[in-house]
Amino acid sequence: MSAAPPGLLSLVQWLSPAFPTGGFAYSHGLEWAISAGEVRDGASVERWLADVLRFGAGRTDAILLAQALAADADLGALTDIARALAPSAERLRETEEQGAGFAAATAALTGLDLAPRPLPVAVGQAARTLALPAPQVLALYLHAFVANLVSAAVRFVPLGQTEGQRVLAALHPLIDALALEAATATLDDLATSALRADLAAMQHETMDVRIFRT
Repeated sequence: MSAAPPGLLSLVQWLSPAFPTGGFAYSHGLEWAISAGEVRDGASVERWLADVLRFGAGRTDAILLAQALAADADLGALTDIARALAPSAERLRETEEQGAGFAAATAALTGLDLAPRPLPVAVGQAARTLALPAPQVLALYLHAFVANLVSAAVRFVPLGQTEGQRVLAALHPLIDALALEAATATLDDLATSALRADLAAMQHETMDVRIFRT
């Protein structure tokens, strides 16, 4: 008898901060928003991240990941769509570099032949072998995505560790709802309107001093 399905523990490992995707180096434009004073405390971090989840890359990545989990998924087409949805050079680099790192590390652990792809497609490509429910995979992916950005805010706002965890916990209901929605969505449901977050990513490209790569 196992305390947890082996596939679940593998997914938790793949999405943990210790997994070598380099996720700690990317802020998804949050660094610029903090430096500009638009994000300055726990409440504003929570609002910013909720919008990114609901209207931006959180929702679109979840839909792409859900599609990539299908056994008959056209991973090449999903890769093209994921690249096309990136609103700036930095955001494209963020998803491609993390996806390549994820694919390389997962392939080394599992022996799977995993091509480098944008992060949500790369995760779907690997996680389809785990036989886990799609909403569970999506929820853990979104949680890891937001947890990384909360960690960036803790370091750069700065927020206290406890406040950062409060922000993350407050976003759990939204993460759960988005995971359930994305699990049954289609590519026709893809849309994004997180315009301020997209502009922040573009502004970040021209900052003179930067801690994060995006």
